[in-house]
Amino acid sequence: MTDLRNTDVRVAVLGVGMMGADHVARITERIKGATVTVVNDYVTAKAEELAATIPGCRAINDPLDAIADPDVDVVILATPGPTHEKQLLACLEAGKPVMCEKPMTTDAATSLEIVRREAELGRKLIQVGFMRRFDAEYERLKNLIDDDVFGRLLVAHCVHRNPAVPPSFDSAMIVKDSIVHEVDVTRFLFDEEIATVQIITPGSNPRAPQGLKDPQIAIFTTESGRHIDVECFVTTGVAYEVRTEIVGEYGSAFIGLDQGGVIRKQRNPTQDGTGAGSRSSGPNPNSDGRKVAGIWGGDITPSFVERFGGAYDTEIQRWINAVRAGTNVDGPGAWDGYAAAAVCAAGVRALETGEIVAVDMVDRASIEGA
Repeated sequence: MTDLRNTDVRVAVLGVGMMGADHVARITERIKGATVTVVNDYVTAKAEELAATIPGCRAINDPLDAIADPDVDVVILATPGPTHEKQLLACLEAGKPVMCEKPMTTDAATSLEIVRREAELGRKLIQVGFMRRFDAEYERLKNLIDDDVFGRLLVAHCVHRNPAVPPSFDSAMIVKDSIVHEVDVTRFLFDEEIATVQIITPGSNPRAPQGLKDPQIAIFTTESGRHIDVECFVTTGVAYEVRTEIVGEYGSAFIGLDQGGVIRKQRNPTQDGTGAGSRSSGPNPNSDGRKVAGIWGGDITPSFVERFGGAYDTEIQRWINAVRAGTNVDGPGAWDGYAAAAVCAAGVRALETGEIVAVDMVDRASIEGA
């Protein structure tokens, strides 16, 4: 592979719909050390029109030809999920690093095969686009957790709401396309695998498309027995909302209000595992019994592009930096894509059966290099 330390990384973007076109604009306008040289889309005219706006960029009709093109060093897959398996295998065969938007593939079996094929190469080439790991609030929360500010994490509460979804969106897609982000957030923050999944379906929103079970409540249990609940509601008609609250033995933190997070914790808690600590003994502003009225409000981001635009910028810049450094991956990899697929498969079975379903995953240690 070309030494990329002192030259721009040449990027092929496959799939130039909303997400792919956003990545093209990102690389062209804001990312350092990279340039888009090839675009591809099943709507040929769309790719050709976009390529014409970028100096030195070409549209290539066949996605596999785009991957193999000698003017391409790395690939971004923003194509539909069912196409990912074949395209990822082509990237592995060509030895080209790839940023794959979720899902890595559409089922656990094919995702596991991708993990095994990458492991056989002996080098990591696949990064999966779980962008929340690069969001400033999630990164800060993860750092606080790793610094043991909250002690042992006990539970987490998550909210994921969309204003609307396409008419083709079905109940299983709420698990595979929306709740999947909370799957990765759980694994990222708690640093362990999810062992069981339950899906509860309250009364459906009357404004939801016919047959769509929306909202859904997902309940995850981790390997060590910790609890995470997720409210996912994709037809609110309001805006795009993503919030996460973690609760630990020494306090809690809440992110997703676009104000850097809200943290509540004990003052100078002991770290002996007992949870004891000196609490604030300051005056209570309401100790005289008065009720204090207040107002809470503000604008809500209309879509994921606005809410996580900065996270996408950071994700792609760090990926390009990793490619130029020769490490190729700086974030969730192929194993994370497989783990998310396995949890979502259990989630779909839980949705269909109404039962608590165990997640069926192979032991990571059994796959050398994973």
